[in-house]
Amino acid sequence: MASLVTLIPDMRYPTPRELALAARALAEAEPGLVRLRQAGTSRGGAPLWLLSVRPARASRHVLVVAGAHANEPVGGATALDLARRVIRDPAPRAGCGWHFLLCADPDGAALHRTPLPYSLLDYHRNFFRPPGPEQPEWAPSLLPPDRLPPETRALTAVIDELRPVLQVSLHGTDLGGSWVQLTRDIPGLAEPFGKSAAELRIPVETSASDAAGWPSPGPGIFVMPEPVTDTAAALHPEDTRLSTWYHAHRYAGTTAIVEVPMWASDLVDDPAPHPDPRGALRMLAARLTEDAARVAAVRGGVPGAFRDDGAAAAPLLRAVDWTLALIPLVAAEWTGPGAPAEATTAHIGSIDAFGRRLSLRAAAMLLRVLRAGHHPAAPALDRLVTGWCEEFAARFQARWVPVATQVEHQSRTVLAAYERLAAVTPGP
Repeated sequence: MASLVTLIPDMRYPTPRELALAARALAEAEPGLVRLRQAGTSRGGAPLWLLSVRPARASRHVLVVAGAHANEPVGGATALDLARRVIRDPAPRAGCGWHFLLCADPDGAALHRTPLPYSLLDYHRNFFRPPGPEQPEWAPSLLPPDRLPPETRALTAVIDELRPVLQVSLHGTDLGGSWVQLTRDIPGLAEPFGKSAAELRIPVETSASDAAGWPSPGPGIFVMPEPVTDTAAALHPEDTRLSTWYHAHRYAGTTAIVEVPMWASDLVDDPAPHPDPRGALRMLAARLTEDAARVAAVRGGVPGAFRDDGAAAAPLLRAVDWTLALIPLVAAEWTGPGAPAEATTAHIGSIDAFGRRLSLRAAAMLLRVLRAGHHPAAPALDRLVTGWCEEFAARFQARWVPVATQVEHQSRTVLAAYERLAAVTPGP
């Protein structure tokens, strides 16, 4: 199976418009089973489409959320693939409705323009990731209820309507391995998850920086603790429990966040003990602080009036500023008293990658503004972004994971999560 999937000519990541057109075709082909409706409208006026595959008698529901992070475009392709699988196979939809929010942030997706990147540099050329308060899933952990963006309100309204037994959020990482974060444990998920990753030659991230200090019932599976641990606080300054991931808990639901890499690195699953974790973290913190200072120095000379391809550069600059403000908190945590005295090589590698992508993302988004405005600092920043991308890829021996393979692994993991959860969760 692995060889067949990985030999498929590579697809590209679909745009929100292409997702909607494909979903409409599915609904027209199966009008008695499939329905496409608008669940809300984005800040920019784009529709938020919800595709439902629902049998006549559905006592439980699964909600799959794609595109919550604009720079992680694999989710939409996986959502369509899952919908097609559920339409073809009656087993997963036996008494269960499947619902797919095709793109939770279409405005952000319009700003991140990388349908099929051929390198990390190409991926970052048109990179965009909104600041935390503008991300649909994270906004409730950073903003009061009366200031939530319409994308968040639409998502929580869908959760309130469906009361899903399982909510799945489809995410991706630029470089690394695959892992799953759970708001509650799903017993037995590690086995099919690990089997799929092995068959598809996707490394399992055994010490993901996003899940630092979290309980792990199996390789690559992490269960969010309550309350959030101090260790995780630096990497998630938001309160995870206030995110939309936990909104499903109001109805006894569980949320799974399935991460898959665009570029794989076999260095992220090294279980060997690191010889000097605290020394390594001090070095990484110093490098991150220095890199951020270089970007901040350029940012200080950029007014907010630049325009990017005819659209206001304000979203890009807000994202740059938010990322730069986050970096000192991260660096302080890495050098603080809570820094681990013992850690695996994989864990230090994951933190290394996390730090590299923070400064690189800020620089890449700022570069877009500079190039659009023909700013004299653009060439030097371009060289910096190019060098950082090349160093990142070389350090982690990056190898491209075909989009079809990313989709296959996410789809398998989602179906396995529901199967395992349904086996231990009585129906209503």
